[in-house]
Amino acid sequence: MAPLIVGAVGAMFERLLLWRVHGRGALADLLLTFGAAMVIGEGVKLVWGLGPLPASIPPVLDGPLFTVYGASFARYRVFMMALAVIMLAALWLLLRTSKTGLVVRAALTHPDTVETLGHDVPCVFTMVFAVGTGLAALGGVIGVPLAVIEPAMADAMGPIVFVVVVIGGLGSLHGALVASLLIGCVQTFAVSASASAGSIAASFGVTLPPAWAQLTVTQLAPVLPYLLLVAMLAARPRGLFGERTSDT
Repeated sequence: MAPLIVGAVGAMFERLLLWRVHGRGALADLLLTFGAAMVIGEGVKLVWGLGPLPASIPPVLDGPLFTVYGASFARYRVFMMALAVIMLAALWLLLRTSKTGLVVRAALTHPDTVETLGHDVPCVFTMVFAVGTGLAALGGVIGVPLAVIEPAMADAMGPIVFVVVVIGGLGSLHGALVASLLIGCVQTFAVSASASAGSIAASFGVTLPPAWAQLTVTQLAPVLPYLLLVAMLAARPRGLFGERTSDT
């Protein structure tokens, strides 16, 4: 029920508050949503407290599904991966093959033209926001059995989601998929690596200070996605699959 409830709340938020600042640019949208996130977070603390809440894995999805070279793969992780792929495929089909998707994509780039064709653009924006918040809630519901239900969940996930969106390219579903796989693989290999920053720098003929040279790749793993973000913004600001925007 959480995705439906949160989606409805998201539609109300967009209709009652967010639409009032749409004409003031992206900064106003960002400030309003950021402030709302802080208010919601504090409200959660007031209602449920600061302590974590338990979330158990359903018995039918508990336990290993298969084993590869001695490493077992949990059923619930397979369920999460399968549902993520289904959600992505459904969104892609909706946006690329349906009339609704055509109207949504057109409303984002040419709202005035879409309105002249008889479509309610504000209603379209409300629907998109409601679906987005509902999917965010669905992701939270699915992810909590492997995490901890606590007020800072969004603070932990928000930055890495931002990195995925920027690296993949704004508005690109397959870009988000590729970027998420790229970041996941980079972090996984980094955690399992035993090399140090000093040895890597020495292979390029660079000598690092002793304090930096002792850092291992495993210790640097949490920073690597943000280094990729900086490199992407410097080399290709629109992301891997983001569309080039014109000045007209």
